[in-house]
Amino acid sequence: MVPYPIGNAPSQRFRVELFEPYLKEAGFSYEIAPFMDATTWKHLYKQGSLLQKAWGIAKGYLKRIKNVLIDVHGYDYIFVHREAAPLGPPVFEWIIARLWGKKMIFDFDDAIWIPNTSNENSIAARLKCFWKTKHIIKWSYKIAAGNDYLSKYALQYNSEVVLMPTCVDMERMHNGTKAHTNHKPIVGWTGSHSTLPYLDNIISVINALQAKHDFTFLVIADKNPELPLKSFQFVPWNAATEIEDLLRMDIGIMPLKADAWSEGKCGFKLIQYLSLAIPALASPVGVNSVIIQQGENGYLCNSEEEWKNHLEELIANTSKRKQMGEVGQQLILKNYSTQSQHTTFLQLFS
Repeated sequence: MVPYPIGNAPSQRFRVELFEPYLKEAGFSYEIAPFMDATTWKHLYKQGSLLQKAWGIAKGYLKRIKNVLIDVHGYDYIFVHREAAPLGPPVFEWIIARLWGKKMIFDFDDAIWIPNTSNENSIAARLKCFWKTKHIIKWSYKIAAGNDYLSKYALQYNSEVVLMPTCVDMERMHNGTKAHTNHKPIVGWTGSHSTLPYLDNIISVINALQAKHDFTFLVIADKNPELPLKSFQFVPWNAATEIEDLLRMDIGIMPLKADAWSEGKCGFKLIQYLSLAIPALASPVGVNSVIIQQGENGYLCNSEEEWKNHLEELIANTSKRKQMGEVGQQLILKNYSTQSQHTTFLQLFS
């Protein structure tokens, strides 16, 4: 059971959908049951569209009622990514695990017990029931948590917690390697509209550097932030060209705020950059400090001055970017790829 239509949401794509080939190879029969359809997803983060959103959510609940009352009886395990339904208390999870006694596996990759919603869905935020996460964890057979911070939270309520990092498939998808050559460098960031505000912390640094160096700042996202920079490029996120677009970057960045919500982040931007041999700079928050090996595959930046100095170094040094990218690519293959983690995923179903 997943929240979103297949092929759209990053957490679902890289924590669930990427492991489909391994489930098939291991002989599992399964069904992916999204709560939302593609039309509802399209309208979800737009201002207004209240009727479309309401009808889409209603359809989702009708599907879940069928899933929980009828469909689940044909399965040995029920895998729930983040939540069975977006609003209200965890009724569906309770029925699955407590009433039917099914082995429910719960997977999460954010601090979803902390209120965090967009302005576009402020009404829905009142119905989110963030407190339900701990109860879902209590009722679960096993829990797959995306990092140590999330694992520690889950261990308060259940001892069957497995650390399962968010992964990339370095054979079928993230299988490119950045060719670092002498050209106008591109510093890049990728993410969704919900994480665009983190760029506010870095714009003054980019502006200052663009006054001294000739480079482009690239954003790949589902919304154009229209940043006031000397050289700025926006590329709409597109699944079909995702890897090609990422490979435009010479340096990837991941600024964050130091707060509890950010501690729950699984460093996916860094995982994407490094998998393609693109060195990365990041705020030293949460798992970022594990993924970034200081001075080897990138830099952790504690202040504007550190952001400026380390970016300037990599903008000016092609060979350094290449060297760091190669080190980073090997780290991701070893620790954050489906090739290294598929056995951990399959062992959830045992």
